Amino acid sequence: MHLDGSMADGDGGNGRGNTDIPAAWTRVKRRLRAELGEDVFASWFARLELEDVEGGVARLTVPTRFLKSWIESHYLDRVLTTFRAEADSVSRIEVGVRGASAPARPSAGTQTKSNPTSGPLTRLHATATPAALQGPGPMVETEIAAPRGESGSVDLNGAPLDARLTFASFVVGRSNALAHAAAERIARSDGDGALYNPLYVHAGVGLGKTHLLHAAGHAAREAGRRVIYLTADRFMYGFVNALKTQSALAFKERLRAIDLLILDDVQFIQGKSIQTEFGHTLNALIDSGRQVVVASDRPPTELEALDERVRSRLAGGLVVEIGGLDEGLRASILSARLDAVRQSHPNFEVSPAVSAYVARAITANGRDLEGAVNRLLAHATLTGAPVTVETAETAIRDLVKNREPKRVKIEDIQKLVASRYNVSRSDILSERRTAAVVKPRQIAMYLSKVLTLRSLPEIGRRFGGRDHTTVLHAVRKIEKQIGEDAVLGDEVELLKRMLQD
Repeated sequence: MHLDGSMADGDGGNGRGNTDIPAAWTRVKRRLRAELGEDVFASWFARLELEDVEGGVARLTVPTRFLKSWIESHYLDRVLTTFRAEADSVSRIEVGVRGASAPARPSAGTQTKSNPTSGPLTRLHATATPAALQGPGPMVETEIAAPRGESGSVDLNGAPLDARLTFASFVVGRSNALAHAAAERIARSDGDGALYNPLYVHAGVGLGKTHLLHAAGHAAREAGRRVIYLTADRFMYGFVNALKTQSALAFKERLRAIDLLILDDVQFIQGKSIQTEFGHTLNALIDSGRQVVVASDRPPTELEALDERVRSRLAGGLVVEIGGLDEGLRASILSARLDAVRQSHPNFEVSPAVSAYVARAITANGRDLEGAVNRLLAHATLTGAPVTVETAETAIRDLVKNREPKRVKIEDIQKLVASRYNVSRSDILSERRTAAVVKPRQIAMYLSKVLTLRSLPEIGRRFGGRDHTTVLHAVRKIEKQIGEDAVLGDEVELLKRMLQD
């Protein structure tokens, strides 16, 4: 049986038998979140999924080798103990990497030459984390081997660059022009000193930040510079592996010997020793005039889990946000995407009316625009019928419906919680410390952290000018209580649904 850890929580009786394993797994994750805290859970367990349970063995999967290694080294016993408390039929835990046994995917160039109608077409904007390209190809100098005879090995394999993600394929608009100009200036410089160091780019999903990082890597390599592109997972895996093989010094020296370090998804860097080493590496590269480019989903000031000194260093360079796509930029991306598709499907036609409708209807990100084109192409090739506005509406209905999840406001949270607990909103914002007011205030703070993108300091300001440490204390306290009190957990879940519906 296939099970998904993200399934809705169920009753499942006491959860200790085989009757409702999905509900038991949901409770396991909830307990881990409560016991370990939100930051640790988000870093190591948010992407942990239950594949199946067979013969007392629970098979869990994660997306990367690093997460597998880290969980097995640090948390396997904890996960097993927690799982057995919810389902005593589980006697062993196995952790695997999702997709690890899948056959290697050929590069985009190989696909186009051998079978132009198969495989992903040219990607425009960074609409997804690019798949690793296999075999030799136009990629950055991603491996720095250890000297012969040196004990241990230095795992410094950078993630391959996607050959499709270049400056030439990046569509520039008002929301990304500054980030594009800064990345291109850095990549095409002669390497004589660093510019805007570090360059810190932050944006939501599918807005182009990863595309820019890959494009900068390609252009810098063409200029003859030594470059390495790393995801946060890859950096952490390399450092942990170097410690295991007693080659940490060699790892550090080789990482600092490059001209350009590109680091993606910096928000996922966790662990005190890893953060310390990242900070030392950052300082060493910047102080020696080497260029650093970093990307994240939020500005450095909001990376609460990251060491304060590292955050300060990241904020000390040029911080650029890539904003949402306006309609003109969406139309340009869509047009470029359609042109790319026509190279392999010459008979695929989309009228200006259909293009205008799609650009107007899909507002979230470039990934949804790419999905829309794929749906229109599937309709045209499978049915043989022309693409009309009516068929486009049907084809992209799910993208339009889900493009903008409801934005929850802190004020709405405060009003709902106050009403639920028979207090006033002014009570929640006041200095009153009675139990009748403190509990709803802390629940409202917790929901504000979970359901909005506001930082802890901002949440504190919206709750009567409180300090961010007060908010953090409230969040951790409610997390702990939810793990211990099923009634409160159901209560908070109900409030979440009421706010999101």
